[in-house]
Amino acid sequence: MEIILPLFLLISISFNYMGHRNLVSADDTLIKTQCHNAEVLEACIQCVKSDPRSQSADKVGIATIVITCISNKAVTLESNMTVLALSVHDKDLKLVLQDCQKELSNAKTNLTTAMDRLKSKDYDQTNYLLNHALQKEFDCKKNVGDLQYTLPTTVLNDMTIYEELSEAAMRIIDRFL
Repeated sequence: MEIILPLFLLISISFNYMGHRNLVSADDTLIKTQCHNAEVLEACIQCVKSDPRSQSADKVGIATIVITCISNKAVTLESNMTVLALSVHDKDLKLVLQDCQKELSNAKTNLTTAMDRLKSKDYDQTNYLLNHALQKEFDCKKNVGDLQYTLPTTVLNDMTIYEELSEAAMRIIDRFL
């Protein structure tokens, strides 16, 4: 069974990575190198170039921007789970979606802490927190799937981007060690 949301809700919740569309000029070589190493070139480059900080970003700055994109995606997913939980009648699914919302909120906290750890050059802890935040999203997707429900395509796409950017950030940071 697929969950259907009114189109206007998903459009307002699932805009883009940073909340603005302008791509900025940046050190394309450095961005492409970092994103190529992350193995999700398109999503990574789009994320980084959507942030004005990329104009002067070094490797750590690029990692920070990618974590910001992940964090923004966590907020989007958290909002989507709230809307979905309000729109379903199945009690079990409602509880799972509410749990997803809480876990994605916790993931956002982990991502904020990960940025602090990145700034203090604690790269192992940064990746640990990124991985922990990613696991919360994986658990959400699995728990919804276990109930034989299919999330809306836009939500699944946001989850894929969240996963890709999480992997990208961890790979970028691995290269600092």
